[in-house]
Amino acid sequence: MTELTPDLLLRAYAIGVFPMADSRNAAKIFWVDPDLRGIVPLDGFHIPRSLRKTLKRAPFAVTVDRAFPDVVAACARASPGRENTWINRGIERAYTRLHRVGHAHSVECWADGRLVGGLYGVRLAGAFFGESMFSRAADASKVALVHLVARLILGRFRLLDIQFVTGHLSRFGAAEIPRAAYRGLLAEALAAEADFYSLPEGGETEFVQSMTQMS
Repeated sequence: MTELTPDLLLRAYAIGVFPMADSRNAAKIFWVDPDLRGIVPLDGFHIPRSLRKTLKRAPFAVTVDRAFPDVVAACARASPGRENTWINRGIERAYTRLHRVGHAHSVECWADGRLVGGLYGVRLAGAFFGESMFSRAADASKVALVHLVARLILGRFRLLDIQFVTGHLSRFGAAEIPRAAYRGLLAEALAAEADFYSLPEGGETEFVQSMTQMS
């Protein structure tokens, strides 16, 4: 099997493909290039009304890149309703390496010092490719997503790729677009300058609160 080096992963994302495995215990990976690609338009992001109330209460401490390996491990773990995942051990190792060289990031939600939710993805120029999320507390992964979007907007990102649209993500304005349209958006994003760390850690919190008023 071809080794998933950071360079190979970044070249793959730059042409619109990403790796998956059939299961957690699968030895092999395959490359995916969907006919229809899921994206969340950053200029059309919608926060559901019930989640706005949660965000105003701010029940979680939200951090960035504080526990990347733990977030990936949690996303790879079986849970009720998700007995298996596409994140095998090779993918888990590869994205941890990508994080170490600065191109993969996590958003974490904490409650009483415990990691209760989060997400991770890949950053390349003005594009962010969301990979997976998990939740051990009500709304934790959703709060992580809103904080990610706030950071991307403030950092002048152009594209949030979510690979596939789910019912969960459609509530935020996620949409499917044809491959050709996706490639056009990807090219624009890769030509753009963006900064994932345009604010200090947690500095997006005030912007998140303003988003609850606008959505």
